[in-house]
Amino acid sequence: MKKIINYIKEIYNELVHKVSWPTRQELSSSTIVVMIASLIMAVVIFAIDFSFESLVAFFYSKVY
Repeated sequence: MKKIINYIKEIYNELVHKVSWPTRQELSSSTIVVMIASLIMAVVIFAIDFSFESLVAFFYSKVY
């Protein structure tokens, strides 16, 4: 039981004293970057999907 209590104390000590938490502004700017990157990836995937769908539809229209 003493090992578990010591382990929890070490975890607390590390989280409070050793971890460098981002500031509110750093967190906000990182969030914006992630949202923009996600939007760009969504648009790219949509464009690829739409292109392949059009290509397959073109081939099917020529075959049938």
